[in-house]
Amino acid sequence: MSQRVFVLDTNVLMHDPTSVFRFAEHDVFLPMVVLEELDGGKKGLSEVARNVRQVSRFLDEIMAGHSHEDIEAGIPLEQRADIGARNNGRNAPHPVGRLFFETRPPEGELPMMLPGSKADNSILLSALALRNVFSQSEVVLVSKDINLRIKASVIGIEAQDYFNDKVVEDLDLLYTGHATLPEDFWSAHADDMQSWQEGGETYYQVRGPDVADWHVNELLHFDRENEVELVTRDIENDDALLELAEDYRDGKRNVWGVHARNREQNFALNLLMDPEIDIVTLLGAAGTGKTLLTLAAALAQTLDESRYREIIMTRVTVPVGDDIGFLPGTEEEKMTPWMGALMDNLEVLTGSSGASDWEKAATNELLANRIKIRSVNFMRGRTFLERFVILDEAQNLTPKQMKTLITRAGPGTKIVCLGNLAQIDTPYLTENSSGLTRVVDSFRNWRHAGHVTLAQGERSRLAHYASEHL
Repeated sequence: MSQRVFVLDTNVLMHDPTSVFRFAEHDVFLPMVVLEELDGGKKGLSEVARNVRQVSRFLDEIMAGHSHEDIEAGIPLEQRADIGARNNGRNAPHPVGRLFFETRPPEGELPMMLPGSKADNSILLSALALRNVFSQSEVVLVSKDINLRIKASVIGIEAQDYFNDKVVEDLDLLYTGHATLPEDFWSAHADDMQSWQEGGETYYQVRGPDVADWHVNELLHFDRENEVELVTRDIENDDALLELAEDYRDGKRNVWGVHARNREQNFALNLLMDPEIDIVTLLGAAGTGKTLLTLAAALAQTLDESRYREIIMTRVTVPVGDDIGFLPGTEEEKMTPWMGALMDNLEVLTGSSGASDWEKAATNELLANRIKIRSVNFMRGRTFLERFVILDEAQNLTPKQMKTLITRAGPGTKIVCLGNLAQIDTPYLTENSSGLTRVVDSFRNWRHAGHVTLAQGERSRLAHYASEHL
């Protein structure tokens, strides 16, 4: 008998189809009402419906060739146990538990204040009845529904969230993309440091124990202002190749007329303008300049340098308030109301606010030919060649959705993911389990990926004060 028996709620399986394989040596129990709810959610083209169908296929594979007696005794989960090991970064085999289904009505009853007609209450009753069946094991209800976990705790059932999808335990541990150098950095590495110029860029070869804490394409800087900023280009053992970062501040270079206002914005422009960086992730609160910097870099490289053929803008259509219903028109026209933030910044960059009607029309005509607005819903199966893809509000995407979008990139394409992890609107998605968090963590040591967290608001003094005090 395993140490624990985990009772899975429907939303756990809908959120992660492989969750049934992720409990190592412990047993997994699926109430009949969960199977009923899965059957009701299998139709449609949504991500949830696809996950439900995948769960059904997994369960069908597990049950293939097993008799009713085998199902009563519990089906070993070793058929797909490799999923849990692979996703957790472990290659070695690990002990596996068994899968149990509810094969007979649960014995016992719920307290009078919990009527058994609701699906959630039926799951609670099943969990209570399991205590008599698995008397030597600890029964734990796993659900992403906070209210169900509260009710379970009230009646004495141990309940917990589904943790296996979390990228980091604490969001404060998430990679920020920049690190502070010690004040004695130059003197400490003076003896074994090499420096040279190549192709108009300045490079430094550094060796020492500090290298172990750095990441590829990370910004290294000092606490004091007006000091050099370095980017780690390559790390091997105790050796690191550093490159002097470009300065896009006032009086220096600009990108489509935009200057960096702080250190993080300057590094973001370095990443956005680097042709060797294929994917950039920018995190930050409202007003930190994520969209403006990205659009400026996209226009400069598409219209001026012809590095990309066109700009593609997209975002997840999750409303903040009540949904306004169906929108008329083509795909691009339906997406236009969702692209207000991008359009506002586009107006700033093109300087069309004080232009004549003819100039505005000419500018809009030019941009319409090079900027396309696309819906995330129709991305599956597409391939983007030599495109600058801007994915706004990426914090609302699940890891699976994020993988689907990033794998659309063909040769010569750059993808920029923008988001604020404090503003997640997708149900059951948290800061720790967001697809954007997964991308930041997974790509942090790849040579062709870059990330920076923007901390300082630059929108206006009113917006800055409101973000701190409201």
